[in-house]
Amino acid sequence: MMETVFVLKFRNDNYSLERGILMFVDNVKITVRSGKGGDGAVAFRHEKYVPLGGPSGGDGGRGGDIILKANEGMNTLMDFRYKRIFKAEPGQNGQIKGMYGHKADPVYIKVPTGTSVYDEDTGRLIGDLVENNQELVVAKGGDGGRGNIHFANSKNQAPEVAENGEPGQEKHIKLELKLIADVGLVGFPSVGKSTLLSVATSAKPKIAAYHFTTLSPNLGMVRLDDGRDFVIADLPGLIEGASNGVGLGIQFLRHVERTRVILHLVDMDPNNGRDPYDDYLAIRKELGNYDENVLKRPEVIVPTKLDIPGSEERMAEFKEKLSADADIFPISSIQHTGVKALMNHTSEVLSKAEPIHFDVQTDENKEYNFEPETNAFTIEKDPEYEHSFIVHGDKVERLLQRTNLDHQDGIMRFARQLKSMGIEDALIDAGAESGDSVTILDFTFEFI
Repeated sequence: MMETVFVLKFRNDNYSLERGILMFVDNVKITVRSGKGGDGAVAFRHEKYVPLGGPSGGDGGRGGDIILKANEGMNTLMDFRYKRIFKAEPGQNGQIKGMYGHKADPVYIKVPTGTSVYDEDTGRLIGDLVENNQELVVAKGGDGGRGNIHFANSKNQAPEVAENGEPGQEKHIKLELKLIADVGLVGFPSVGKSTLLSVATSAKPKIAAYHFTTLSPNLGMVRLDDGRDFVIADLPGLIEGASNGVGLGIQFLRHVERTRVILHLVDMDPNNGRDPYDDYLAIRKELGNYDENVLKRPEVIVPTKLDIPGSEERMAEFKEKLSADADIFPISSIQHTGVKALMNHTSEVLSKAEPIHFDVQTDENKEYNFEPETNAFTIEKDPEYEHSFIVHGDKVERLLQRTNLDHQDGIMRFARQLKSMGIEDALIDAGAESGDSVTILDFTFEFI
């Protein structure tokens, strides 16, 4: 049975609430496959006034790339719940008369701004898409194979040799959305974050009097009378232990990373059985445990529910425990008291806040040191068949995939390359004799 909850939908540049399937998705895994390169052609000129002819096989075209492109109009990874596999087309094969094959068009996949991309197999961060229209190539298309026009020389003027196109890449990647909002609302459940969001913006989040009311982050746009505006996000589910996986907070703490200013809401209701200062310290601890840099950002402490009898006295006690330079703005969202002043003050704090710099791991700064290639291939005896050997290794397997075995010249060239790699001597050392079979991937040949 499919769960239904209150969800966010985009409407008229604001966020509204409707009942339906859970629409906010911020963590998905997908598979991408780039296109194979086109095969090079084996062809010869047959023209009336070109008596010697000669090779004229063109190169294959490059396979299509898989490219992620940031789109600020998206706010969820929901689309990837229904489509998880993306494929690019292969490049066109080479043609006669030296004509090259067309390269395949890249496949663009739109993702929300704020999406981090990880290699699912290694956990490495591939890239961070934080700007609108920013692109990231996650799977490169294979290079096209060379046609026989490239293999002619003085000893072999009519070569029947061509390369197959390079196979495309297949990768399993994880997309992790971290919402980009100027201001983040944090605090325990039911402190009034959703109420403040509904009053300060046009967002209409679901509001009720029980914990974990908000099951997904809510976004809204604050527009001030002087024309200033900023995006504010309600980040739900924070409770003590959230950074260690308690409650819903661990699912949404990542969104705090993108906010430049924190509005920390603290409940002043004297009847809730909790101490405001302890709550304040507990949330600060969870934020610091997740990312200590968050604690360095500007914070406005917002005591809430000042309309409840006894809340003023409780706030006075709370303020005595805070440092003298704490930035405090008490409000009552129900009565709209102090909300406008808080939004104006938040805008001023935001104007002075430092921009967030995103550190993205790339291979550009990686230092490479030359190391001799010691394990280019391995040889093992086939356990199922006597007098049969299997050769493994990325280099030799790639060589086979690029070799066109439809022509004798191509087979002989492949044999010479195997010998130059030392595979022939290694097979002899492993006990191979003439007549034994050797298998590389799905290709089996007789050893002589």
